[in-house]
Amino acid sequence: MPRRSLARLYKDEFTGYSLAKFQQDLLAGLTVAAVALPLALAFGVASGASAAAGLVTAILAGLIMGLLGGAPYQISGPTGAMSAVLIVLVTRYGLEGIWVAGLFSGVLLLLIGILRLGRFIAFIPAPVISGFTSGIALIIFIGQIDNFLGVKMAATETAAQKLIGYFHGGFTPDWHTVTIALIVIGAMLFWPAKWNARFPSSLLGIILATLLNWTLNWPVTMIGAIPQTLFLEQRLSLFNIPWTSFSEFLAPTLTITALGAVESLLAGAVGSNMTGVRLQANQELIAQGIGNMLIPFFGGVPATAAIARSSVGIKSGGQTRLVSIIHAVGLLLSMFLLAPFMARIPLAALAGVLMVTAVRMNEWPAIKFIFGKRFKTDMIAFTITMLATIVLDLTQAILIGSFLAGAVFLNKIASIDITVQDVDIERLKEKGVETAGNCKHVRVAFLTGPLFFAATGQFNEAFANLKETHALILSMRGVSLVDTAGIEAIHHLHERLQKQGGMLMFAGVHDNAKQMMERGGLVKTIGEENFFWSSDQAIVEAEKRGCRFC
Repeated sequence: MPRRSLARLYKDEFTGYSLAKFQQDLLAGLTVAAVALPLALAFGVASGASAAAGLVTAILAGLIMGLLGGAPYQISGPTGAMSAVLIVLVTRYGLEGIWVAGLFSGVLLLLIGILRLGRFIAFIPAPVISGFTSGIALIIFIGQIDNFLGVKMAATETAAQKLIGYFHGGFTPDWHTVTIALIVIGAMLFWPAKWNARFPSSLLGIILATLLNWTLNWPVTMIGAIPQTLFLEQRLSLFNIPWTSFSEFLAPTLTITALGAVESLLAGAVGSNMTGVRLQANQELIAQGIGNMLIPFFGGVPATAAIARSSVGIKSGGQTRLVSIIHAVGLLLSMFLLAPFMARIPLAALAGVLMVTAVRMNEWPAIKFIFGKRFKTDMIAFTITMLATIVLDLTQAILIGSFLAGAVFLNKIASIDITVQDVDIERLKEKGVETAGNCKHVRVAFLTGPLFFAATGQFNEAFANLKETHALILSMRGVSLVDTAGIEAIHHLHERLQKQGGMLMFAGVHDNAKQMMERGGLVKTIGEENFFWSSDQAIVEAEKRGCRFC
C-alpha cells in the first residue's frame, strides 16, 4: 500500500463533502458519544484513576487522534484492554505511573509510525491476540467484583490472586450494590438490538440505576464530583517527570506501547473490512503517539482506538473523521451539562457495564473456530497466553505472547516439502521434449517452502542417499526464501555430488532467492550455466553432458 500523507487523506475524505454527509456525520457522532459516555466513565474508574480522567481521555483522544488518524472511521478513547494494564501500574506506582508510562509509550508509538514499522505489529498470530484479549476480559471482570458486591478486598498483584481471595470468604455482599449492578446488566442483556442502535443499552442501564438510587437514597458508593474542566487537578507536569527512574517504567511502557499499537491496528482492520477503506497504519500510530504524549498533561489515561466505538460510528452512517470530532464535542458538552447527574452514578452501575463489556470483548467467533476445528497449535497458544495474562504480570504476558508468536510463526513456516523423482522419459516424450533417454540417473527434487535455518534439517535428510545420482536438479519454483543456513546446506550438497562425479543443477529459481545465492557465492561456485528456467531444460542439458553411470 503506497504511503499517503495526512493532507491526501483529508482530500480523499472531504472531496465532494456535502450538507447531507455532514448530517450523517453529526448523527453518527452523537450516537457514538452516547455509547462512549458510560464506557469512558467506567474505564476511567477501572484504570485506577477517576471517572473524570476517563471522560477527559475520551474527549482529547477523540479530538487529537481523530484529527491525525490514518482512517476516517477510527475513534479512540480509554478501553477495557488498556485499563487492565493500567490498574496494575496504579497499584505499583500510583497515578504518576500511568502518566509517565503513557507519555513514554506515546513517544515510542510516534517513533514506530515515523519509521514506518507499523506493519510488523500485524505479525502477531491471531490465537495469541485472542488469548491476550480473553485474559484481559477476565482481568476486567474480576476487577469489578468488589464494586459488584459492594466490598473492598485487599489489593493483589494479579487477577488470579484476586479471584482466589474471594473463595477464602471473610466478606458480606451489599444487596443494594448487587441490585444496582444487576439492573444495568439486565438492561444491557435484554434491551433489543434494534433499539440499541438508537439508544445504547449501557446508557439506559446507568440512567435507570442512578434514578433508582437517587429516589431511594441507598448507601452505595458513587462516582463523585465531575470537574467541569479538561485540566484535572491531578495531572502530569514537566517538572515531576522522574527521568532518573526511567528504567522502572521501561517494562510498563513497552506493554502499553504494544497493546496500544495492536488494539489500534485491529480496530483499523475491522473498520477496513466494514468500509473497504484501508487504514494507513503508520499515520494511525503517529496519531496515537501524539495523543498519548499530550493526554497525561491533562490528567487523562493512555488511549487507543476502540473497535466498539469505531464500529458504532460506521454502522450509524459516519462518513469522515468528523464523527470522532463530534463525538468528542458531545462528551465535552456532557461534562458541563450532565456533571451533577454523573456525580451520582453508583460505582456498582459502572461495574455492571464493565462486566458485560468484558464478556462481549472476547473474540467468540475466533475462539469457536480455533477450538471447534481443533487446531492444536492455536489452542495451545491461545490458552497459554490467556493464562499468562491473568496469572502473571501483564508485561510478562506480553513477552510470553511475543515468544509464542515467534514460535507459532516458525512452526508454521519451518516445514519444507521435498519430493525427489527419477526422470520419467516417457512423460518428457509426450510433452515433446527431445531427450536421448539413455540416462537413468538424473533425478529431480521439487522443493516447496522457505529454505532457511529451521528447514535445513529436512533438506539434509531428504538428500542423505545420493548413490548413483549423476545429476540432481533442484526445482525451486516453490521456494521464495533462502537464508545463509540454506545456502550453506546447498554448498554441502554440491560438494557431496562433486566427490562422486555428479553435478547439481537448478530450475525455476526466484529472483530474490537467486540474489541471495549470488551473495553467498553459490552461483559462482556452481556456475551460471547450471541455472535453468524449467526442470525439462535442465534434464536435456544433463543428458548432453554425459552420464557416468549409464
